[in-house]
Amino acid sequence: LHPQIGHHRTNWDRAIAHIVRRLSAILTRHGPGSIALHVGGGLLTEDYYAANKFLKGFCGSAHIHAPWRGTTSAVQRAVFGEDVMPAAMEDLDHADLIILAGAGAALDHPILLDRVMAARAEGSRLVVIDLDGSARNLKADLYLPISADGISALFAGLLARCRDVGALDADYLARAVATPSGFWDGIGPGHDVWSVARACGLAPTAIRAFHDLWFSSTGAVTLFGDGDAALGSAILNLHLATGRIGRPGATPFALPGAANAMGAREVGCLPDDLAAHAGFGSDARARVARFWGARSLAQEPGLEGEALLDAMRDGRIRALWSMGADPAANEWLMQARGMVPLSIRSTDRLEEREDGWHVLLPSAAWLEKDGTLTNCDRLISRHRRLLPIAGEAHSDWWIVNRVAQAMGWGDAFSFQRPADIFREHVRLTAYAGDGLLDLRRHAPISNPAYDELTPWRWGGRPFAEGRFPTPDGRARLC
Repeated sequence: LHPQIGHHRTNWDRAIAHIVRRLSAILTRHGPGSIALHVGGGLLTEDYYAANKFLKGFCGSAHIHAPWRGTTSAVQRAVFGEDVMPAAMEDLDHADLIILAGAGAALDHPILLDRVMAARAEGSRLVVIDLDGSARNLKADLYLPISADGISALFAGLLARCRDVGALDADYLARAVATPSGFWDGIGPGHDVWSVARACGLAPTAIRAFHDLWFSSTGAVTLFGDGDAALGSAILNLHLATGRIGRPGATPFALPGAANAMGAREVGCLPDDLAAHAGFGSDARARVARFWGARSLAQEPGLEGEALLDAMRDGRIRALWSMGADPAANEWLMQARGMVPLSIRSTDRLEEREDGWHVLLPSAAWLEKDGTLTNCDRLISRHRRLLPIAGEAHSDWWIVNRVAQAMGWGDAFSFQRPADIFREHVRLTAYAGDGLLDLRRHAPISNPAYDELTPWRWGGRPFAEGRFPTPDGRARLC
C-alpha cells in the first residue's frame, strides 16, 4: 500500500527522487542500454506504452524480458511480414472443421472454448490434439493424444500429404506466397504417414483419419498455443499452401499466453520491436524518434531471458525495473534482482516486501486498473476499474510517467489520464508504422468517448485479398 526503499516505508516523492538519482547516475556512468525492464502479462496497453517509451526512447535500451510473449509474434512477422493475427472469433462460427492443436492452450481461454463447443453443436467437426491428457473429456470427432515432440510433425506431414494428393491451392501459392528454394524438398523425408505415426505415438489409421477430415472440409480454423515456433510455422505453412486464410472459417488462430499480450505487442513492448509494429530499421527509428522527441533512442533490439541475465552478471546491465504480475518469471526475477545495483519492483503483492528489492512501488491490482486491452483477435476494449485503488498505490503508467517527469523528460511524459496515452498510441501507429496496424480512426477520441469506448477490431479481415505487408505483397513459407 506504500512505497518502500529497502525495508523502510517511504512516500512517493522520496521514492521517486531515489530512483531518479540512481538511474541518472547509472545512465551517466554506463550509458544507454544499461537499464532493463521486466514486464509481466497483467498490464494494460497504456501501461505497456508508457514503459516502452520510457525505456527505448529515453533510456536508450531495448532490454525487455517478457517471458509470456511466446514465439508467435516472431513467426507471424517472418511469414506475413507483420505481427498480425489473421483470425477473428467469428471464424469459429463459420468453420466446418476446428482443430485444437495442443488443447491445453484452449483450456486457458474458457470463453473461446465455449464458443468452440457451441460451433460443434451446430455441426462443425472438432479435432482435439491433446499433449498432456488435460482434454480427454472434451467431446470431439477425433481425439489424438500425442507428445509435444510430435505435434509439429503431424502438421508438416499433413502438408506433405496435401502436396502428394494435389490438395495444395496452386493458384493461391503462385499469386500470394513466396516459396523459398528447397522448401518442398525438406517437407518430404520423414513426413509420410508411417513416420508421422511413429513420431506422434499413434496408429497410422489415426493419422489418416486426421488427413481425411482436412480433405473433406472447405475451410478450417486451427487454434494453437504460443510457445512452439516449429508448430506455429508448420500451421501457418499449411494454411497458406492450401489457401485457407483470409476468408471466414479458414484461418490459423494463435492463442497468446497472457491477458493483454496483444496490447503489449501492438505498442512494441518487446525486445525486438521498436513501437507500433515498427522494427529497428533506420527509417522507423527516425520516425519514432521524431514522434516521441526521444532523447536517446535505442538503436537495436535488446536482450531477454538468459542473455539478459548474462549481461547483468558481467555488469553491462546495472538496473532492472520489474512491473506486472508474472508468476512464471519468479525464478528469473530471483536471480536478476540480486545481480544489479538497482532493482525496482512495481507490484500489488504484499508478500514481495521481503523479496530483497531495492525499491518497491505499490501498483494497482487488476480490478483497480483503468485503460484498454486487446483480445487475441485484435479486438480492443475498455478495461474499467471495478474497485478504487487501495492505499497509496497508482497505475503503472502513472508511476512511469512520474519517474520520467522527474528525470527531466516532462515534455514527452505529460500524461494526465489513460486517454492521453491511448490517443498518443493510436497516432503513433499512423505515423510510425507502414503495415496493417493503423488505429488513426480513434486519434481524436475525447475523454468522455474514451470512457464509453465499445469493443472494436482493427485491421478488418487481414489478407482477404491475398496481399501481405511484405515488400512484394506475398507471404513466405518458412
